[in-house]
Amino acid sequence: MAQIPNLENSPLNLKLIREQSQRELLNILKNIRGKKCLVIDPKLSGSLSLLIQTSLLKEQGVELRHLSAEPVQTECTKVVYLVNAHYGLMRFICANINNDLSKGLQREYCVYFVPRRTVACEKVLEEEKVHHLITIGEYPLYMVPLDEDVLSFELDLAGKEYEVDGDTTSLWHISKAIHKLELSFGVIPHIRAKGKASVRVADILGRLQTEEPVNSTDMSTPEINTLILLDREISSPDVSAYLLQVDMVTPMCSQLTYEGLVDEFLHIVNGAVEVDGSVMGVQQQEAKKCALWVRTCVKVLRNLIDADKLFKETRDLNFEVVVQVLRQKATSMKQDYAEMTTTTQSVSELKDFVKKLNSLPEMTRHINLAQHLSTFTSKPSFSGQLDMEHTIIEGQSYDICFEYIEELIHKQEPLVKVLRLLIMFSVTNSGLLKKHFDYLRRELLHSYGFEHIETLANLEKAGLLKKQELKSNWLTIKRALQLVVEDTDTANPNDISYVFSGYAPLSVRLVQHAVRSGWRPMEEILKMLPGPHSETKRGGFSTSPSYDTLQGASNNIDKVGDGRRSLVLVVFIGGVTYAEISALRYLSAQEGLAYDLIIGTTKIISGNSLVETYKGSLV
Repeated sequence: MAQIPNLENSPLNLKLIREQSQRELLNILKNIRGKKCLVIDPKLSGSLSLLIQTSLLKEQGVELRHLSAEPVQTECTKVVYLVNAHYGLMRFICANINNDLSKGLQREYCVYFVPRRTVACEKVLEEEKVHHLITIGEYPLYMVPLDEDVLSFELDLAGKEYEVDGDTTSLWHISKAIHKLELSFGVIPHIRAKGKASVRVADILGRLQTEEPVNSTDMSTPEINTLILLDREISSPDVSAYLLQVDMVTPMCSQLTYEGLVDEFLHIVNGAVEVDGSVMGVQQQEAKKCALWVRTCVKVLRNLIDADKLFKETRDLNFEVVVQVLRQKATSMKQDYAEMTTTTQSVSELKDFVKKLNSLPEMTRHINLAQHLSTFTSKPSFSGQLDMEHTIIEGQSYDICFEYIEELIHKQEPLVKVLRLLIMFSVTNSGLLKKHFDYLRRELLHSYGFEHIETLANLEKAGLLKKQELKSNWLTIKRALQLVVEDTDTANPNDISYVFSGYAPLSVRLVQHAVRSGWRPMEEILKMLPGPHSETKRGGFSTSPSYDTLQGASNNIDKVGDGRRSLVLVVFIGGVTYAEISALRYLSAQEGLAYDLIIGTTKIISGNSLVETYKGSLV
């Protein structure tokens, strides 16, 4: 299992949330006496690895297995399935139980659904005539801390399920997770929501407070002062023609922060990446021996931040600056070494030098990783892609963008790369001209195969790829929110646009305005963006700072009643990128904007991973 994140410096006590989830799982296992085999949904194993050590599970007499179509191989007489509520997994469980029955094996079976049981899944168990053999329960795991300021609701397909399938279960899940935070930290007095799904979550939160009220008498001032809910993507399942996106431009852009680039090219999963041993400087003959360390190297960087100060210093920087920082540190160490060999040093100076040497392994690790990333970023094709992304965002060269995408299709460039640009092009233009839409759709199927027809249909249903019916207001939004910043200084940034080298992510710009002064001063801008918006006061905390005032709003938000920094929870429905997280951290660190941010998200995404969720079943 991967390493558990270090949460010591979290502005909110996220360790409390993690320990609560640990206790709930351990209590489930303790109540099943004796040795047992814990069969885990493979998609859950990553989440559990961020919550609990394998050794703690083994102390409860647990054997660990992954659920698959293959029979469970175990000598245990008690089998516990820990699964998400998905139809396909029920089929696997039924097959495993029927296999045991055919062999005459006598076992006790428990199925614990995460986070809750569903009628549809239990119906499958009944149809397969195994329901009466199973003890059914729930493991209410609604969120997992990924970092000291990031919570994941672990909803990989929330966007597609809501947009394409019309399934709103994920919205209830998000609401329940936020309400669980309220039960620990108090009713959040201010809620701002933008987008259809976000407004619905705000409404569900109100109902949950009625059904399962937070006892405000036990708490003086709530620890979270404001909740900002933003839709990454929105659609209306009941009216197929009414398809909307608040900000699908940002995730389609290539991330240019250090951590963002690692995710773009190496794909971070539960805080870890897999890289070849040679990339990290491991000799071929030592590669097998060091495989485990190599596999989790970035995990170490992300979660042992106190031990890896260099990563904490560089992860949110533009990659161009990271290379400069590493070069300067390497040069400094080289100079120190030269001084050591040519001059007489005191004991104190020797001690300082040895301290610097202790940081050499982590610096070597970063240099190797940066060098590997540079093999991608130095390619002309990457520079061309960045130029085209900025051209699309500028929104004034339709024909040039169309021809560039057409050329990529004819060259059969990777489909995901093409679709990212095509989605960005479609969203910023409120769709493609009909003749261009039909032409590119036909060319895509001819170049990449007709098995992708479902993929294109999903993108159309989600409103990410469509025919132009109305004139785009992208240029107005771009100017009103100052989304394009000329001459961005990535080394000494004075704006969030440094994360994309000149483009300020729309989502974070909205957060910036929401925190400073609320929705009211930007009412006209919000109306230009798709979907409704709402602003709610709740909980009866009249002493909490009001964000409705136009004057002095930024001063009010800085402190709560006891002098602590105000805390804002920003929730992204549909996912957030590492670059956006970096931009939010930049905002929080600015003088005069003294508030802490906690980020909640259905999942961590990149343009690649987001496009992949829309791929059809035939691909």
